Amino acid sequence: MKCPYCSIPETKVIDSRLNQTADMTRRRRECLECGGRFTTYERIEEVMPNVIKKDGRREAFSRDKIFTGMQKSCQKRPVTTGQIESAVTQIEKTIQSYGLKEIPSNSIGEMLMSALHKLDKVAYVRFASVYREFRDVEEFVADLNQHLSNPGSFEAERANLSFPFINEGET
Repeated sequence: MKCPYCSIPETKVIDSRLNQTADMTRRRRECLECGGRFTTYERIEEVMPNVIKKDGRREAFSRDKIFTGMQKSCQKRPVTTGQIESAVTQIEKTIQSYGLKEIPSNSIGEMLMSALHKLDKVAYVRFASVYREFRDVEEFVADLNQHLSNPGSFEAERANLSFPFINEGET
């Protein structure tokens, strides 16, 4: 492993530990040249399917994109990085379990929305408002009400939401 301080490729491992879910190894390393210490993380490289985007393009699956999307949705919310990491790992495992070579991006988006709905309702609403590309507030509220009234939709809580900033009867 190349030293980040002096770029010499010879380092030694001082300590290795598995993370809590045992899917990643944390290694403390020391450079044999400059003595600098740093941490690396190692995970098994698993073959993931290509993602078919809405416009038909194909691109490699990116765990980081899912993590970043969830992280942005959960900003200033009581959701820990560990919870986000766990949800992303679960989504990744689900995708792998399908055994597909390609997967539509909307399938991944729906999995992400479901995970966010379980983690934090506000984070879910934030993500959904961007992901679904609503044209106006009424379209957003209609979609939200549909999910809340549908008993199988994300195990939604039966809550009577009121939106004081929208006057009933206005369209």
